[in-house]
Amino acid sequence: MPAEAIASGYGVVVLILPVTAGARLNSNSDPTMSTHFAKSALSALALSCVLATPPVLADNVSPAGAALASGQQMTAPAWKSVPTQSVAVGKVSFAYRELGQQNGGTPVILLAHLAAVLDNWDPRIVDGLAARHHVIAFDNRGVGASTGSPANTIEQMADDAVAFIKAKGFQQVDLFGFSMGGMIAQEIALKEPALVRRMILAGTGPAGGEGISTVAGVANYDLIRATFTGQDPKQYLFFTRTPGGIAAGQAFLKRLQERAENRDAEIAVWAYVAQLQALKAWGEKRPADLSVIKQPVLVANGDDDRMVPTPNSHDLARRLPNAQVVIYPDAGHGGIFHYHEDFVPKALTFLSR
Repeated sequence: MPAEAIASGYGVVVLILPVTAGARLNSNSDPTMSTHFAKSALSALALSCVLATPPVLADNVSPAGAALASGQQMTAPAWKSVPTQSVAVGKVSFAYRELGQQNGGTPVILLAHLAAVLDNWDPRIVDGLAARHHVIAFDNRGVGASTGSPANTIEQMADDAVAFIKAKGFQQVDLFGFSMGGMIAQEIALKEPALVRRMILAGTGPAGGEGISTVAGVANYDLIRATFTGQDPKQYLFFTRTPGGIAAGQAFLKRLQERAENRDAEIAVWAYVAQLQALKAWGEKRPADLSVIKQPVLVANGDDDRMVPTPNSHDLARRLPNAQVVIYPDAGHGGIFHYHEDFVPKALTFLSR
């Protein structure tokens, strides 16, 4: 993992980064990475106070380089082989993958978690949904292969998602948001209620929710643990440390490697920092009136979520007037990945109504 991190005092997170060109976060497990730890101290000062700055909206900037070439659409492609395409929204080019068009119906828009790029979506979940639905996942601005300056508020990410959805020509969509993506989904439903038919909110919480403002501390602590144990941090962040949780995490990480070619670019350090700022601000934000969200909502999580504590899922289910909740046992933040064989049928049933 090409980044280590420690939580310092005064609410500041110190990220310690390897001194190598083009260092990026969210890569796969690399047992040799711990050897770089001693070299990383010089980079800490550059980022030690970044999270103390107030959040601002990211401005549009010109795309860096040519847009991704649109791939030839195959018949019913799998997530591991579907081409990456792009769509321009103003000066930003959003990278996305799309499958299941042959199913028609309301498109399902996938909204990703902290530090995620396209390759972080579980193929079993995406393919499972695309068996019956038109599914689209995209990179947030300035993340992965999308251009532009990364947004550092949830509100700006929601605006970007709405702009992407409209650029694709969709009049109404279903939203499936995991973790940070679930926060973006809530904001979209509040801003553009007519655009949303149904929502799935997994491993997420409301504005001002318990523990959300301190996600950076949890994430960076687990980056340290992953570095010293030679594991992918998602093994710690998404799964419990029980035998069942460890096995589920290993299987999940293996699935993420099924796409062998044309993989997405990983998130850059500054984009990760911007997202941490967004989560901190969202966690400190005054709670929204969720009773105005009338759409049906499926809330899902594990019973032991350390990143966005599980009580947030129960809070969402209480405050959303048309919600149902599924809590998986012996499961963490990635409960839907742990129990994908149960979750996908539930999601399909929910979306089919």
